[in-house]
Amino acid sequence: MSGRSRRPWARAAPPPGTRWPSEPSRGRRPWPLRGRRLKPSLSVRTLAAQVFLFQALIMLMLVAVGAAALVVQGRYDAEHSAMDRSLAVAESFAHAPGTAVALRSPDASALLQPQAEQVRKGSGVDFVTVLDRHGVRVTDPDPALIGTKAQGVGRAAAGETFTETFHGRPADAVRAVVPVNDPSRRVVGMVTAGIEYANVGEVLNRQLPLLLGAAAGALVLAMGGAALVSRRLLRQTHGLGPVQMTRMYEHHDAVLHAVREGVLIVGGDGRVLLANDEARRLLDLPEDADRRQVRELGLGPVPTRLLVAGEAVSDEVVPVGDRLLAVNVRPTAPYGGGQGLVATFRDTTELRALSGQAEVARGRLSFLYEAGVRIGTTLDVRRTAEELTEVAVPRMADVVTVELLDAVLRGEEPTGAVHAMRRTAVRAVRAGHPLQPVGDVIRFVMADTPMVAALRRGKAVLVPDLGTAQDWRAQDPEGAQAALRYGIHSMVSVPLRARGVVLGMVNFWRGAGSPRFEEEDVAVAEELVARAAVAIDNARRYSREHAMAVTLQRNLLPLGLPEQDVLEIASRYLPAQSGVGGDWFDVIPLPGFRVALVVGDIVGHGMQAAVTMGRLRTAVLNFSSLDLAPDELLGRLDEMVTRLDTQSADADDDRVPLTGATCLYVVYDPVGGHCTLSRAGHLAPAVVDPEGGVSFPDLPLAPPLGVGGHPFEAGELDLPEGSRLVLFTDGLIENRGRDIDEGIEMLCSTVARTDRTPEETCRALVERMLPEHPSDDVALLVARTRLLNPSCVAAWDVPFDVTAVPRVRGEVTRRLADWGLEEVSFTTELILSELLTNAIRYGAPPVRVRLLLGRTLVCEVSDGSNTSPRLRQAATTDEGGRGLFLVSQFADMWGTRYVTRGKVIWAEQSLDRAAEPDPAVLFDVMGL
Repeated sequence: MSGRSRRPWARAAPPPGTRWPSEPSRGRRPWPLRGRRLKPSLSVRTLAAQVFLFQALIMLMLVAVGAAALVVQGRYDAEHSAMDRSLAVAESFAHAPGTAVALRSPDASALLQPQAEQVRKGSGVDFVTVLDRHGVRVTDPDPALIGTKAQGVGRAAAGETFTETFHGRPADAVRAVVPVNDPSRRVVGMVTAGIEYANVGEVLNRQLPLLLGAAAGALVLAMGGAALVSRRLLRQTHGLGPVQMTRMYEHHDAVLHAVREGVLIVGGDGRVLLANDEARRLLDLPEDADRRQVRELGLGPVPTRLLVAGEAVSDEVVPVGDRLLAVNVRPTAPYGGGQGLVATFRDTTELRALSGQAEVARGRLSFLYEAGVRIGTTLDVRRTAEELTEVAVPRMADVVTVELLDAVLRGEEPTGAVHAMRRTAVRAVRAGHPLQPVGDVIRFVMADTPMVAALRRGKAVLVPDLGTAQDWRAQDPEGAQAALRYGIHSMVSVPLRARGVVLGMVNFWRGAGSPRFEEEDVAVAEELVARAAVAIDNARRYSREHAMAVTLQRNLLPLGLPEQDVLEIASRYLPAQSGVGGDWFDVIPLPGFRVALVVGDIVGHGMQAAVTMGRLRTAVLNFSSLDLAPDELLGRLDEMVTRLDTQSADADDDRVPLTGATCLYVVYDPVGGHCTLSRAGHLAPAVVDPEGGVSFPDLPLAPPLGVGGHPFEAGELDLPEGSRLVLFTDGLIENRGRDIDEGIEMLCSTVARTDRTPEETCRALVERMLPEHPSDDVALLVARTRLLNPSCVAAWDVPFDVTAVPRVRGEVTRRLADWGLEEVSFTTELILSELLTNAIRYGAPPVRVRLLLGRTLVCEVSDGSNTSPRLRQAATTDEGGRGLFLVSQFADMWGTRYVTRGKVIWAEQSLDRAAEPDPAVLFDVMGL
C-alpha cells in the first residue's frame, strides 16, 4: 500500500468503522448511507432538471414528426383509395354490355345519362362521365358540360386505361379514364369517374383532431415518463454530492489496484495518467512513471508502438523482458473520456508454453485427419501407397518409401514370408535421392537392421542419428554411405500391418535442414501407417474380388464369335467404372444357316449380376438348341426366371432376383434376308439400310423377364443384303450427362456412314458415345447381313404320294451333280429317302424338300404335321424304326424345328470330307 500514498490524487482514508464495498452488504445501502439519508446537493438537482428538459424536447420533436407522418400517410392512402374506387367504377361502367351499343346510337346522351347518374350516386364518386371517342362529353353530372370536350384523355382514346390526379376544369379531382371497346376491340368511347380533390381529404380532415389529440396525449405521457425517470435517477443515486462521489471513486481506485491485470491509462499527449500496481509490476515501471511520456519508460519497441499508435488491439502477445504479455488497447474517446487510451496487460508466459504444446498436438491431429481423407481415395493398391507418400512428404519426412509384398500387389492373401518386398512408392522433397527406385525387390535378411527389427517386434523402430548408428548399414554399406552423403540423418521404420498380418514396410527419412525424429513423431508415424494399412488392405481385397468377378464374367461371355458365313459381326463389352455388370450378348448359329443374335441386361452390378447373366445366357443357349421361335423362346425364358425367383424367395438368402432382366432375341435367315425379332423390356435394335438410312423397327414390347402374365410377340423384317443390325444395351445411349433421346440421335448419326465395317462401327460408337469411365456397363453387337446365293438354294414341292419319292430323289441327284457334289450324292439320297418317306407316311400335306449349299449341305423336308419323329433302336424282328437311325449315322447333325404350320426335319452334312456310308454300318442297321 506504500504506492498509494505517493499518488497525488489519493484522498484520506474513510473514518474507522466505514463499510467497504468488498464486505458483504446484501440488502443494504453502500457504506456512507447506512442508517441515514443524505440531502441531494444542488449540482445533482440542476443536472436532473436539465436531463428532464432535454428529454421533454426530444419527446416533443418525436411526437410532432410522428403526427406529420400520419397526416401525410393518411392523405396518400386517401388518394390511392379514391383512385382504386374511381377505376373500379369506370371499368364497370365501360365494360357493361350496353355501354358500347349506346355510344353508337344516335342519341347516346339520352340513353347513358340516367345510367351514369345512377352509378354515380350508388358508388359514392363525385362524377361519372361518358365521352365519345373524340373526348366530347356525352353525359356529365352537370348537364351544361354535355357536348364540351374533356381534357387529358388522349391516352384512353388510344386504348390505355389510367388513373391520375387531374388539375383543370371543371374541378381538380382524382379520376380514372377507361376506354370503351366494341366487339372488334376498337375504341368507341371513354368513361371517366372520379372524386373531387377537395373531397379526397374530407375524411382525413375529420380525423385530424383525433390525431392531434393522440399526439398531445403521447407528449403528456412522454413528459410524465421523463419526470418519473428523473425522479428514479435521483432516488437510485441517493442524491450523492461531490464528497460522496469522491469516496465512491476511492473505492473504485482500490478495486483497480486489486485486479490481477495491469491497467495503464495514457492521455492524448502520450503521457501516463494512471498505472495500477499490476501494470507497474508487469512492465517494471519506474517510481516516477506518472505524467511521463510512454517513450521514456523503456518498455521495448513493440509495447511502445502499441501504446503510441492509439489503435485498438485485442489479445496481442508481445515480449516484455522475460515475460509474454497479452495486450488489449482501447481508445477512451468513444466512451465519454478525453483523447487517450486504456491498455490492459495479462501475463501469458506459462499459458503460452501450454498453448504451444496444444498447437503442436492440434497440428498432428489435423495432419492425421488430412491423411485419413487423402489416403484411400481409390481402390488401387499402388495408388494408395503413392497417396501415403504424398501426404507424408514434406509435412512429416523428406523422403518416404513404401514396400509391399508381391502377394498384396496381386490382390492375394499375404503369407508369413516377409523377407522380400517390392518397392511400390517413393517420394522425396528433392530429386537425386540414392534410395532404390520403384519396382526393385527389397530384401530383409540382416537381423540387425531397423527394418528387420520393426518386422520382428511388430511396431515402429526409431533411429534418431543415422551417422552414429551402425546396424542399419549392415545390409548395404555402400547404399547407406550414399544416403548419408545425400543428407539423410534420421529415420523411422514402421511395419505396415492390417488385421494382424504384415502387408509391407514404410520408412520415413529426414535429411539436411530438418530436425531429427523424436518419440512423438514415432506415434504419429504409427498412426499414419495404420490408417494407410487399412486402405491398402481394402484395396487388395477389392482387387482380388474384382479380378475374380472379371474372370468369371469373361468366362461367362462368349470367348469368340462362332464361324458362320451369313453375317459379318463385331462386338464390344465394356464394364462399368464400379466393376462388372450384367450386360451380355451372344451369337448362336442355327440350322439352315440361320443365326440368332442375343443382347440382354441384368439389373445391378457385381458378382451377383455376373452370375445371373451366366444363368440366363446358358438358358438361352439351351432353348435355342430346340430351335424355338423368338417369342416362344422368350416365353420359356420368362417362365424359368419366374420359377428361379420363387425358389430364391423361398430360400430366404441374399441372392439378387432375376426379375427386371431384359432381353432381345433376333433370328436372321439368309435365304431371302428374313429377320424375326422378339424383346422383353429391351430397346429395339437400330436397322441401317445399305444407303445409310437408320430406323428403329416398331416391335411388340413385352415386360422384362420375370414379370409374368403377358404374352410375347414377334416382329418380322426383310433386310436387303448389306444392311446392318445394331443391338445394344441402355448403357450405350444413357448416362448422367445426357438423356435417352440425345443418345439415340448420336447413335443414328454415328452408324449412318456406309463406308464402315461392323468393327469400325463398334469402335466409332464406343469412342463417341462413352466416357472414359462409364457409369453403366455396355454390350454392343453390330452385324452386316449377307444373302445366300439363289443358285445355292433348291426346292421341290412333293405330292403326298410315296411314288413321288424316286422322282424327287433323281432331281436332287442331278442338282448335286450341278453343284459338283457327286461324292455326297449317295448319302444325300439315303437321308432324303428316309426323311421324305417318313413325311409322306406319318405326316400331312403339303410336303416340301429344300437343299441349301453353303459351307455345309443342308437337306430339309417339311410337312404340315406337328408330330415329331424320334430316334429309337429297332429290334431284329422289327420291320421299321431304322430310318432316323440311318440319318443320325450318316448326317453330321439332324433335328426338327416347328414352323407356323407343321414342322421341318433337317440334316446337315460336312463337305470337307468324303461322306460315303460304311457298308458294315448299313448291314448292321438293316439287321444283316
